[in-house]
Amino acid sequence: MDEDLEVSSMEMYAVLFCYTRRAPKANSQRGAWMKVLKYSRSHARAGREISPRGAAFAAVLAILAWTAITASAQAQAAKRTVIRAGRVLNVRTGELRSNQAIVIEDDKISQIAPSGEVKAAAGDATIDLPDATVLPGLIDMHTHLTFELSSLSYEGLKISTAREALHGARNARRTLEAGFTTVRNLGAKDYADIALRDAINDSDVIGPRIVASGPAMGITGGHCDENLLPPAFHFQGGGVADGMEAVQHKVREIIKYGADVIKICATGGVLSKGDDPNASQYTLEEMKAIVADAHRLGRRVAAHAHGAEGVRWASEAGVDSIEHGHLMDDAAIATLKKNGTYLVPTLFLGEYMEKNLDRSDVPEYSKQKMRDVIAAMRKNTGKAFAAGVKVAFGTDAAVYPHGLNAGEFHVYVQLGMTPLAAIQTATVNASDLLGPKFAVGSLEPGKFADVIAVDGDPTKDVTILEHVKFVMKGGAVYKNDYAKH
Repeated sequence: MDEDLEVSSMEMYAVLFCYTRRAPKANSQRGAWMKVLKYSRSHARAGREISPRGAAFAAVLAILAWTAITASAQAQAAKRTVIRAGRVLNVRTGELRSNQAIVIEDDKISQIAPSGEVKAAAGDATIDLPDATVLPGLIDMHTHLTFELSSLSYEGLKISTAREALHGARNARRTLEAGFTTVRNLGAKDYADIALRDAINDSDVIGPRIVASGPAMGITGGHCDENLLPPAFHFQGGGVADGMEAVQHKVREIIKYGADVIKICATGGVLSKGDDPNASQYTLEEMKAIVADAHRLGRRVAAHAHGAEGVRWASEAGVDSIEHGHLMDDAAIATLKKNGTYLVPTLFLGEYMEKNLDRSDVPEYSKQKMRDVIAAMRKNTGKAFAAGVKVAFGTDAAVYPHGLNAGEFHVYVQLGMTPLAAIQTATVNASDLLGPKFAVGSLEPGKFADVIAVDGDPTKDVTILEHVKFVMKGGAVYKNDYAKH
């Protein structure tokens, strides 16, 4: 009987750990307790029945445990964090409201009101930012967290996927501390960005919320293939697919392995060997097939495209965003405008490379392509801004060091945007491009408590965003320089 009681108690405890999401240490111990369940079930199958006393004890244990878990959940729900801010920026309107309180419950915003209307409650955690301007966490729609510039050349052939994932952990932290609480990672080898996303979600490492693409799709020998190895290796990039049937299969495969978004290469690129940024790669029909499958399966599509024809074709195929667009012409700009396709310009890399190209890790075979693209990018993107093309913020971080992402803002202002419009590209516009299931991009009840703070007024000087002093993601504080004083 005692043995039956021990087995029944152990089995009930295992059930609680394996199937109760709020059970403490559930993630780390779930595997071990699954073994307990397996043992106890096999033990029962061997002929040992749980006695009535043992069954009663197990039932009592279950009730007590469930009561404790429910009480714990209620206690957690009741606890609030209140940010009392000197100024809060409404990124939709540009209004700066003084002396505001942001009330956070769990990982979401529950209320924003004048500070005097939010009374302190027992158990509140209060964060005082009386001299700061508070705004939503920023969103970068084009990063490569697992890459360094050196990994895009022959040096990259020596780097394992595991090492790239560890690079990603370091770069993710730098990006978050720079104020970017959400990123869209567009391209990584062997699904390293998806592993990084999951590690961040499980609190194994620190970083932004990641919307990950896995390997970028491209044609054989194109920008998203691996073109540095000789023929004897018969090696190709993980996202390579040619022809209608193959591209449909590849979309499904990438989604199967966890992609949140599909990245395709519609034209050649700058840092790839043997291709031309002006030249189209996927055909219009192939891209239509990719978009149809991705959208049917609930994923949006981002298309790397420099040249004009590739930009037009990708937009007509129905992609959700064009990445770069640096060599587009007036007809391509008009197509983006007509179709409502977002442009993600990635412009700060041009300014950075103008100063650092000759001493950078850009391979020799790419340096002239880089110079040609830099010469055209500002003019063509400025035309797109003037034409009213929708713009979402993106950097191509990895081409320059991670953590410098906010340098993108001042380039947009130089090309004619107001500071507020530039901020909107990294908040409400980026959120719109991500889609409604991602509750980010503004400080409103029901949205994730992704909050940053800076000195001064970024609607007057957008370079202030290059010096973020406070970062909260999902209600947890990851940086607070104000607390150091």
